[in-house]
Amino acid sequence: MSESVYQFDVIVIGAGHAGTEAALAAARLGAKTALLTMNCDTVGQMSCNPAIGGVAKGQIVREIDALGGEMGRVIDETGIQFRMLNSSKGPAMHSPRAQADKKAYQFLMKYRVEDQENLTLVQEMVEEILVEKGDVQGVRVRGNAIYRAAAVILTTGTFLQAIMHTGEAKAKGGRAGEGTTGTISDALVKLGFQLERFKTGTPARLNGRTIDFSQLKPQPGDENPQPFSFLTDEIKQSQLDCYLTDTNVKVHELIRKNLSRAPMYSGQINSTGPRYCPSIEDKVVRFAKKESHQIFLEPEGRLTHEYYCNGISTSLPRDVQDKMIHAIKGLENAEIMRYGYAVEYDFAPPTQLLPTLETKKVQGLYFAGQINGTTGYEEAAGQGLIAGINAARKIAKKTPFILERNQAYLGVLIDDLVTKGVDEPYRMFTSRAEYRLLLRQDNADRRLTPIAKELGLASPERLKKFDAHVEQIERAEKFIREKRHHKNTLEEWLRRPEISWKNVIEMAPEAGSLPLSPVAIKQIEIDAQYSGYIRRQEKEIERHSKIGSVKIPASFDYHAILQLRNEARDRLSKIQPATLGQAERVSGITPADLTVLLFYLDNPQSK
Repeated sequence: MSESVYQFDVIVIGAGHAGTEAALAAARLGAKTALLTMNCDTVGQMSCNPAIGGVAKGQIVREIDALGGEMGRVIDETGIQFRMLNSSKGPAMHSPRAQADKKAYQFLMKYRVEDQENLTLVQEMVEEILVEKGDVQGVRVRGNAIYRAAAVILTTGTFLQAIMHTGEAKAKGGRAGEGTTGTISDALVKLGFQLERFKTGTPARLNGRTIDFSQLKPQPGDENPQPFSFLTDEIKQSQLDCYLTDTNVKVHELIRKNLSRAPMYSGQINSTGPRYCPSIEDKVVRFAKKESHQIFLEPEGRLTHEYYCNGISTSLPRDVQDKMIHAIKGLENAEIMRYGYAVEYDFAPPTQLLPTLETKKVQGLYFAGQINGTTGYEEAAGQGLIAGINAARKIAKKTPFILERNQAYLGVLIDDLVTKGVDEPYRMFTSRAEYRLLLRQDNADRRLTPIAKELGLASPERLKKFDAHVEQIERAEKFIREKRHHKNTLEEWLRRPEISWKNVIEMAPEAGSLPLSPVAIKQIEIDAQYSGYIRRQEKEIERHSKIGSVKIPASFDYHAILQLRNEARDRLSKIQPATLGQAERVSGITPADLTVLLFYLDNPQSK
């Protein structure tokens, strides 16, 4: 039988949030790209909650946008409620979040993929990854066709040998109504990759027509909604309310009586789930003294009555879910449209990756998204973007692209994954970023759009808008540095927390004639009021970078350094850190280990 053979530069497997960003980035950088998916009707689909952003996640979305990615633009156009979380706290904690019209988001992302030059979307089931002499050659799909490429990006989400659990009932699949991709797991094991199992879950969805909203507390969006994308001037569409309710003692008692039927407690599931987003079963057990847990009822779209029950993820049996929902205030007569379930799936521990997200075992093969042990649309999309950039640059024989921890949350995310690994599904938090005052959501464009320009991912429209924005800020900051009021410069006045730009105009009316957008004014206020803290962090980065940037040769033999502890030799050999800074962050490495390592890097002949 003759084989059909198709030639591409980059192949992306999986068209979720990681896959779409990876494929778009590679194609925009000039690589002829194929995006292969099990189902073209589920491109960009939200498997779980109908929302983008959140604490730290919102920062990631803005970074994706600043680097030329698509997620921010799509949610701006299809969002149905926008909120800035932690707005009462300092600017480093501000995090945008938006409820999405799930279908509108999915269809618009699919259209962006279809509309992209150099990108071909194809419905295929990948069965084998082709490798010769340690280099990826492409993939074989069902039907024996071959797609050849020198770079392959695997973004399979929760679909690797996935099993869904609802009580005692089990079914193969990574998402309700869909199948699994077991053959890729087999292919990876044959190539020598280590695979492990994680678990995630999702709550029931309800028919809003049967919810008694009169008993619930509305949660509206912000009066002045802030966009995610730096290309979006304003959010013009109307917003929908979310609603709040709570579990209660009766619900908790029902859950306790049925724990033996919950897969996580019956022994049916043994894999690890996300600690920060536990199921309602876990909440009732871990917080036994707590009498209620908040539930957010989130609309799934403008043209559907379906509501997502955020806060009660569960894999309890259907009959228990029925009783549980009907025991909640406002949901006494609610109809369940989709029952909650848990999903077990394979992932590849990310210490098997380089900081570019290329695998150490196979050149040209990249992993991005939940296959790396992460959770969340935003973390997946960010990884996809970085993998797509690096795959295209590898094809073009350009240097790898790596973001540092002091440049972006994306740098923190990837460094954590490849250096420390994961023992539970990884979620980004602001606390993971040691330089979070520099990595704010509001300045993502100033941090990363110049990099996007160098990479070739910044469109003319983006550069024009960015340049005008920066020019406004620089002109105004020059003015307040030079202009004085009562012996102090206006910049010194603005550093005071009680002083705003409005006060600056009162001190110097000519400041009011400067052409400044509200966004630019906010940046000027933050720059001034946090200048002392920012300078301290910048000095800390400078001090750390002198030693941390010391490069470690890829061929460095840790086992030849007898002065290193056995544990240090084993851990460093496994991770293969690229710099001394990365070596410092490897779990179990001590300052004494680093001192020995630095000595041998400076004196290689001493080994």
